[in-house]
Amino acid sequence: MNDFETIRIERDERGVARLILARAERRNVLDAQCILEIRQALAKVKADDAARVLVLMAEGDCFSAGADLHWMLQLTRSTHADRLTAATLLAGMLLELDTLPKPVVARVQGSAFGGGVGLLSACDIVIACDTAQFALSEVRLGLAPATIAPYIVARIGSAAARRLMLTGRLVAAAEAMRIGLVQAIAPVDELDGCVGRELADLLKGAPGAHAATKALCRSLGVAGRASLTGLTAEALADRLGSEEAQSRIAGFLTGRGRREAP
Repeated sequence: MNDFETIRIERDERGVARLILARAERRNVLDAQCILEIRQALAKVKADDAARVLVLMAEGDCFSAGADLHWMLQLTRSTHADRLTAATLLAGMLLELDTLPKPVVARVQGSAFGGGVGLLSACDIVIACDTAQFALSEVRLGLAPATIAPYIVARIGSAAARRLMLTGRLVAAAEAMRIGLVQAIAPVDELDGCVGRELADLLKGAPGAHAATKALCRSLGVAGRASLTGLTAEALADRLGSEEAQSRIAGFLTGRGRREAP
């Protein structure tokens, strides 16, 4: 099942598939290649009748530092069409994760920032180590968390989402659980046991019922997430074209700026 460079995908005999972010040395950042490979892996899991549940996980100490800022800086200097293509690629990946007709459990062994938080918010259940931290620090880079916003709002509500998005502040695991971003926390050496118990319960469900229940939950949540992909991609493309984004991203990469959530 594994023909990728930035991720790995595997499945065990129980039907538990694992999609593993596999660039620990780069803090599992998201760029065009990684996003495309995640989309391809999700398509494989969706088509695999033997895959009952998906675990989204990562290698290394950081779950995901979000978008690759070198890629983002390159996009600030590109055409609007190129920026829109990149933003649409990301929006499409999040939609495919959200609409996967199989339960998705995120196993979060380290911190997540920006697009990494977006990944978690598109999952059904999030279990994190108790030392993880989370942040939506796009505004500090002159950006807006556009493509991930529908999933953040659906997960934690508008009031909590506005606070995190507008301040860019770090959130500890306990607070992330309080606001609903995370459903359970555990010491890192107990994380697999906690995930395992969740999987045991999920595997008792019927696949068709899982798919129907996920579709029902989406219909009762934030309306029209699929129709929002174009709007949010356009919003991100516009911010990437701003002078603010170019100067702030460049400043961070050259040490002139500081991002609270790396």
